[in-house]
Amino acid sequence: MATNPGILSEWPWKRLGSFKYLVLAPWVVHGCHLAATKGWRELDLGYVAILPSMLLRALHDQAWITVSRLYNARGKRQIVRRGIEFDQVDRERNWDDQIILSAILLLLGAVYLPGGQHLPLWRTDGAVLLALLHAGPVEFLYYWFHRALHHHVLYTRYHSHHHASIVTEPITSVIHPFAELLAYQLLFSIPMITCALTGTASIITFEIYVIYIDFMNNMGHCNFELVPNWLFEWIPPLKYLMYTPSFHSLHHTQFRTNYSLFMPFYDYIYNTMDKSSETLYQDSLKDKNEEKEVDVVHLTHLTSLQSIYHIRPGFAQYASRPYTSMWHLRIMWPVSWLSMVLTWSYGSWFTVERNVMGKLRMQSWAIPRYRFHYGLKQEKEAINDLIEKAISEADKKGTKVVSLGLLNQAHNLNRSGELYLQKYPKLGVRIVDGTSLAAAVVVNSIPKGTNQVILAGNISKVALAVASALCKKNVKVILTNKQDYHSLKPNIPQNSASNLVLSNTDSAKVWVIGEGLDAAEQLKAEKGTQFIPYSQFPPRMVRKDCCTYLTTPAMSVPKTMQNLHSCENWLPRRVMSAWRIAGIVHALEGWKEDECGDTVLDMEKVWSAAVMHGFSPVAHA
Repeated sequence: MATNPGILSEWPWKRLGSFKYLVLAPWVVHGCHLAATKGWRELDLGYVAILPSMLLRALHDQAWITVSRLYNARGKRQIVRRGIEFDQVDRERNWDDQIILSAILLLLGAVYLPGGQHLPLWRTDGAVLLALLHAGPVEFLYYWFHRALHHHVLYTRYHSHHHASIVTEPITSVIHPFAELLAYQLLFSIPMITCALTGTASIITFEIYVIYIDFMNNMGHCNFELVPNWLFEWIPPLKYLMYTPSFHSLHHTQFRTNYSLFMPFYDYIYNTMDKSSETLYQDSLKDKNEEKEVDVVHLTHLTSLQSIYHIRPGFAQYASRPYTSMWHLRIMWPVSWLSMVLTWSYGSWFTVERNVMGKLRMQSWAIPRYRFHYGLKQEKEAINDLIEKAISEADKKGTKVVSLGLLNQAHNLNRSGELYLQKYPKLGVRIVDGTSLAAAVVVNSIPKGTNQVILAGNISKVALAVASALCKKNVKVILTNKQDYHSLKPNIPQNSASNLVLSNTDSAKVWVIGEGLDAAEQLKAEKGTQFIPYSQFPPRMVRKDCCTYLTTPAMSVPKTMQNLHSCENWLPRRVMSAWRIAGIVHALEGWKEDECGDTVLDMEKVWSAAVMHGFSPVAHA
């Protein structure tokens, strides 16, 4: 909220939460009633089209959100080179409130405003009148209203809420207290009300006007420059009639300049044009090649079908929370399947996140494949080819480290990355699978004083490292599977091999678990058992009787990590997987060796380095 919220700051339907769209239910019922009693041919097309057009607006806004985040994740043509944090994501979560408000006002106008009923599809005279009214009264009144909002009385009560976002996103444009946005809506309604009262209104004209407002609002707040210079060279007067993202970005950083709505004309007239507007515009258009400069790349992939909505370019409200499957997204399965086909056909990785920690620049790249693809034999070659291309591209960029996340390091896929080293022995970039830190996190998560643990689930490289480390610490590692026991035994140092035990006992209070642990095995554990995963994917939580499940191996990140505004899969906020952190620590320390294949780095050394750089164990309830 604003620093000192004024009256009508809160949205009327705020307490409804995700059920806020129920406020539109009366119009839906009314429309259905009209259709049932009068028939579709007798319906007012303009009235019926309002709610579907609101859906179109939401899709339009989401397209801007996605494109903007993809550009900003790469750092391409970014205007304000600063990060976004979770508080801004939370503050801008209600960006669709203005769509609901617009729908209510349009529906009321279609019912009660003289001349607002049974509009024709198009009228040229109405389109011209609306354009003139916007360029004149609307832009003029907005300019002075906006300047008034910057007076400390109104600024502290209302407009400061909008300006809390210095680094803007498209949706920042509509993040205002209720009273302020209501004033904007009434201002924008002047041309439409005038057209209706003069009998020149039309459906297409109104629709174009609403889309124009959304387009310009989104463009002005997208934080990357996209208006080409040649446009102003060909049409010089256009610089007075159309602002650019860099023009409005200056208003968010300087506050007392560039007040205009979409047309900078009034800033020129009243001498409030920021003197650096032209310089920033030209500078923002330059290719600074900063998207090519990255020190650490974390290579991940999509997981479930719904995970496409969870990544940062998807839905921010989901990405800012740990990933869970949501019922209302399941009904979008046709869109989900379409997105899967599109990502599957996409021939390259894509950037989903960019972070900074001191001078270290990091990016997360996603392989356009879902978890189930990694289990298909026919996809193995294609996936390896995608990973190989990503590593080669990182090497060209001068990247120091590539960390392999999730199934991108599967042993049956590329032997934890060793395949790429064998194919390209002169790679400058270091490949890290993160086994040492992941195992260290598991070992350090085991309560002090524990003298025995049960190791269960599919045996992996991390499981082997954990078992070896625990045996060295004189902790009994119990396996109930004979095949797993004989698989691990030769890899345990002889001086501690006696601590690896094959037994049918289930009495240990600490279970170190991996994938493949079914419900029946979990039910054998005693009450109060602590389950500590060692796999990249969380186990299915079967036990509810006082048993606890820790997160997959992960650590909290230091405050110096910037631009962290989305959750990594199912992990809490500002928590990263150990595999991802391992690559960061590797680069910070400047280590020259790879960690892939059968190689495991010194766990104590890696753990100490991670803690020294500010990474800390995740606090568990």
